[in-house]
Amino acid sequence: MEDGFKSGFVAIVGRPNVGKSTLINSLLRQKVVITSDKPQTTRHRISCVLNKENAQVVFIDTPGLHKPHDLLGEHLNQKVTGALNEVDVIIFMVDASQVIGRGDAFIANELSKLSTPIILVLNKMDKIDNNDLIVQLEIGQDLGKFKEIIPISALGDKNLDVLTDELVKLLPQGPKYYPDDMLTDQPEKTIIAELVREKVLELTKEEVPHSVVVKVESVDRRENKDIIDVDADIFVERDSQKGIIIGKGGKMIKEIGQRARVDIENLLGSQVFLNLRVKVKKNWRTNENLIRDMGY
Repeated sequence: MEDGFKSGFVAIVGRPNVGKSTLINSLLRQKVVITSDKPQTTRHRISCVLNKENAQVVFIDTPGLHKPHDLLGEHLNQKVTGALNEVDVIIFMVDASQVIGRGDAFIANELSKLSTPIILVLNKMDKIDNNDLIVQLEIGQDLGKFKEIIPISALGDKNLDVLTDELVKLLPQGPKYYPDDMLTDQPEKTIIAELVREKVLELTKEEVPHSVVVKVESVDRRENKDIIDVDADIFVERDSQKGIIIGKGGKMIKEIGQRARVDIENLLGSQVFLNLRVKVKKNWRTNENLIRDMGY
């Protein structure tokens, strides 16, 4: 272990859609977790690694804490609470451009039960003026006891260095847990599946997103060619949802595939042939066995 080198684990928690995944992508300067304006976008607990000269910060991107409406929601909340008990620092993120309300207060109350150091981060500071930001900072102070309260813009790359410096201060001395060239602990198939799901979230209506899960069946490089064949299944809960994702004349599934292929090629550094199929698993979110089969 290098003398004075710091390392540790940081959980990012907050209501759905406050910008947790965007923050990780901005800090790592690469897209490793998907983003969407739909609630409950993040379903997996993902470790992402930020290497600094004097530290290694391992971020745990968690599903947003929320009142669960089904068995899948309960599983997602369990992942969040499990992460909070295993980290060195917690980032509690709120959306500064919105009213800091009951949902934020609920999370703050849960965090108050922990002894872990907490930084309150007010994201989307670029969407409000200075006077409103001052008001939000004052409201934030009333939410609980925090080591620091830092306004940032994850998308606009504002104050991220300030946040990173504060995190490193709070981390213990320790070893490098991951190699320098490792950005995430997620298997390649999982990242590809999430990139496909992100495009489904972008393009489909409200009735579809929460029912969608993607499983990558194979990722195979062709012999003597710089082409990778990716086969993936998109699962939904109803036949009507399958029709929406396929679209008239296959137009929607084609657009999903085209958009996903761009990100997958950036990830793999190679030309990709993406084969997508749409299948129905009736009410999978309420079936314990099917939830596990889907990887949750």
